Amino acid sequence: MKAPKTGLLILLLAVGMSGSAIANTVEHVASPYPTAATPKAIDQGALATQPTTASISITLALKLRHLSQADELLKALHTPGDPQFHHFLTAEEFVARFGPSDAEVAQVIAGLAKYGLTAQRTTAMTLKVTGPAANVERAFSVSLHKYQVPAHNNAFGYTFYAPLTRGKIPAEIAGLVSGVAGLDNRPRYRPHFRSVSDRMKLAPTNVQSASTGDQPGEYTVLDFVKRYDVQPLYNSGVSGSGRTLGIMTLASFRPKDAFKYWNALGLTVASNRIHVVNIDGGPGAPSDESGSGETTLDVEQSGGIAPGAKIIVYQAPNTNQGFLDLFAAAVEANVAETLSTSWGTWEWFDNLQNAPVTDPLTGKTVSSIVAVHEQLLRAAIQGQTVFAAAGDGGAYDVNNDLGCYGPYSPAVPTSCSATLSVDNPASDTAITAGGGTTTPAHLQLCLNSECTPPFYNIDIPHERVWGWDYFDDFCNFLGLNPISCGIFAAGGGGGVSVIFGTPSYQATLPGIQLSQPGQYWQGGSAFKSLGLGTHYVLPSQFAGRNVPDVSFDADPYTGYVIYYTSNVIGFTILSGYGGTSFVAPQLNGVSALLGQYLQSRLGLLNFPLYDLALSGKAYGHAPPLHAVQYGDNWFYYGSDGYNPAAGLGTLDVANFANVLQSIFY
Repeated sequence: MKAPKTGLLILLLAVGMSGSAIANTVEHVASPYPTAATPKAIDQGALATQPTTASISITLALKLRHLSQADELLKALHTPGDPQFHHFLTAEEFVARFGPSDAEVAQVIAGLAKYGLTAQRTTAMTLKVTGPAANVERAFSVSLHKYQVPAHNNAFGYTFYAPLTRGKIPAEIAGLVSGVAGLDNRPRYRPHFRSVSDRMKLAPTNVQSASTGDQPGEYTVLDFVKRYDVQPLYNSGVSGSGRTLGIMTLASFRPKDAFKYWNALGLTVASNRIHVVNIDGGPGAPSDESGSGETTLDVEQSGGIAPGAKIIVYQAPNTNQGFLDLFAAAVEANVAETLSTSWGTWEWFDNLQNAPVTDPLTGKTVSSIVAVHEQLLRAAIQGQTVFAAAGDGGAYDVNNDLGCYGPYSPAVPTSCSATLSVDNPASDTAITAGGGTTTPAHLQLCLNSECTPPFYNIDIPHERVWGWDYFDDFCNFLGLNPISCGIFAAGGGGGVSVIFGTPSYQATLPGIQLSQPGQYWQGGSAFKSLGLGTHYVLPSQFAGRNVPDVSFDADPYTGYVIYYTSNVIGFTILSGYGGTSFVAPQLNGVSALLGQYLQSRLGLLNFPLYDLALSGKAYGHAPPLHAVQYGDNWFYYGSDGYNPAAGLGTLDVANFANVLQSIFY
């Protein structure tokens, strides 16, 4: 471990990075998901007494049977030479072997009926439970209150409900439930994309890409293809044909934007390739505030890399219930061989609220995180390959998302410091987490409002871990610290989970780290809505899952364009966008190509990726991976092998395809 940037800790005075949904076109648009700028919610009283509350719904996720056997099968399916290698189960086979039995489902439905609640099976592993708020409160031993968040800046106001205390599973169904989602329906998750900073605008004279003529910040999937060696697959006739990729998102979009993007690049795509599936009624109309730019770029990037693939966009409301139902629907359908999501939240978030529920039989907490993990386990056993963005807060996911008051001092219990933290679902052991890099570039930054010479020059000679601390000297030149300059904590998400233990594929790999000691967090303005302000100490020296797994370019300054229709200003071509939100769909598109090339489902890619690293074949002749040796994400540094900043490095797609072919066949 290299030394942390200790000087940073004394700079955190009260600011979190809460970038707007389309910062280059609509200024100061605050989003409905929680940020440091979110006003304190107004308690409007008990939900059951509200005149507009007829009934509410929650989702119950039922536990898998024989969970240890499912874990063993997962390893066998991904172990070359094992008799079960790549004999993935169908959805029906998985349910018959590991799903809840009909008797268990009937027991849960009957148990809830005693409280006046109706339960309907929505997937093999989930039930939709509906009834009056008072009946839900009685069943789960909670008191639900309604809250109103006032409109602020240009963001609309909204209402939500949440429990005052942590609930309990009804005794009649104890031991059968892995997660409860819907007792809290506040907007929850953040899209992981961001734009260049208003303080650091790129001059129009930046050096163009030698291969495409595009400037940094204006890259497209064509630049991605050149940089990460995708072209040999295209040359062999691979385009993703015969494959279906799925986008799991929490904001709706306009398909015409994606077609404009692909057509502008000269890509040949089918006019009927996009199919939209609304979960729980869908997320509503497209809007800047809800994060529609996220869904748009996910479709453009994945579908542009795999132009021959079909696309299913699964879209749900931005709640923990919507998120769980989103995964359950995509995995249950088992149509998309590859899936990605670019939404997430700090993995410890559940523990700061009353959304999780206690099982009185086991004493354990059940939550949407546990339930989503079982969905991801099912996906991998079915051969589906799933990706998540690792986040854009560098090593400090929570500070990036929710702000912070500090630095922490035991004498001042309302303070906190920079908190090493990672994002979920990227921190899940059954998903492949996409981190971020900055590609080589010569950047020229404007020093005046007209953006005329002289410019401030920054040279990035090597691909490096994405972390905006490379702007430190520029910020010093402006007389600003990292917070006032707007660069902390922007970077590729990475670190050590304190929820998920170290998975077998990482267990013996050099570079895998434990969680750091002395990590504290104090709830700031984003948690004033429920009066939460307790000082939290995170687990120290925890042997946790390390994030990310692999990386691609995610820095907005060496980033991309998005074709997007704003609900405020109409259609525009946005430049200077990045974030690990690009990496997850890029991996999704790449995997659709690999699936066609190998004529096979891939399953959880973490197994072959880490097998390559453990075997010493990752970085040798015709390397499938390129280690990211330079840069840092504000705490973790690049290295020759694995590091919790860029993971195993970047993929050489063509070389990786050839390696997989030798493994599979």
